[in-house]
Amino acid sequence: MHTPVTIIGAGLGGLVLARVLHLHGIPVTVYEAESSPTARSQGGMLDIHDRNGQLALKAAGLTDEFRSIVLEGRQAIRLLGRDGTVLFDKADDGTGESPEVQRGELRQILLDALPAGTVRWGHKATGVRTLTEGRHEVTFAGGTAVATSLLVGADGAWSQVRPLLCDTTPAYVGRSFVETHLHDADIRYPATAKAVGDGTLVALDPDGNGKWFVAHREKDGTLHTYITLTKPQDWFATIDFTDAAAAAARIVEEYDGWAPELAALITAGETAPVLRPLHALPVGHRWDRVPGVTLLGDAAHLSTPNGEGANLAMQDGAELGKALAAHPDDIETALTEYERELFPRSAAAAAAVAHNPTSQEVIKFFTEREPAGI
Repeated sequence: MHTPVTIIGAGLGGLVLARVLHLHGIPVTVYEAESSPTARSQGGMLDIHDRNGQLALKAAGLTDEFRSIVLEGRQAIRLLGRDGTVLFDKADDGTGESPEVQRGELRQILLDALPAGTVRWGHKATGVRTLTEGRHEVTFAGGTAVATSLLVGADGAWSQVRPLLCDTTPAYVGRSFVETHLHDADIRYPATAKAVGDGTLVALDPDGNGKWFVAHREKDGTLHTYITLTKPQDWFATIDFTDAAAAAARIVEEYDGWAPELAALITAGETAPVLRPLHALPVGHRWDRVPGVTLLGDAAHLSTPNGEGANLAMQDGAELGKALAAHPDDIETALTEYERELFPRSAAAAAAVAHNPTSQEVIKFFTEREPAGI
């Protein structure tokens, strides 16, 4: 295949695709809006599933590198009620199939596996347009542009590439995360660290009012928490998230009566809480085949968090790479085969979390399967 592939977005899915293409000798360039690999935090823990994420990393030839960054013991899962009562507790006995890693470290092994210059940093896509014969042009902030015979949108929820395929945009799902961190928790917040345990904590409100949160034990005693509130966006707009103390105080009011060691996950952090509104594309979202362009990851099938997002994005990247390698002289056949499998697998994953889950469903989710990272 002599047609260079242009990928917009250097997230996990785009980088897996670039790596698989590189292994098959297919020219590829990745354009990324961030100025460097360390321009911002890359998020927290990810559980990498044997049924998709690990297979994608195998296709990328990076299984050993992946195993080298696994955090042992982090597959432990604990469910607590709002009063701190233990509802379920499972230690990591080494038999789990979804080992936990830090997202930033996983991204770095993918970057390290690509030739220098593959990723062009500081290229924020601002627009796309169709040229002729399946070619497309991407314009970047600053006025530069690139034309390509194969364009892949791996640029997330608010993809600049998606409009070439459809006019669908993500919609607010009715709830948001508020993200917090506690550092050196074992020393500074021992009661909270004990409550979280060795891996993932899920704290539940049995009233089924959409209040619950997930906390992960990361490296160096950091507790990384995603607090869930089922509120309209204008409710969150009344909170000044630039005022860390005031924002935390307002959020913790919604968790009145919860155990102090759990409330501390909201109020005790030194960094300001970060609002993460949750958006999703319609379940079963798809598009008609458009020559020379496709999507992967959140650009293709953004859904509410369920532990599958990163895994599905990497699977998308690996499967698209393999399809292109199998049809080096026929891009459209490769894209048709890729999308034929993409649509049903992403629809199945999105359907599992399309609604606002009850506490009972959350318990069932975490007790009947491997613990899933947010």
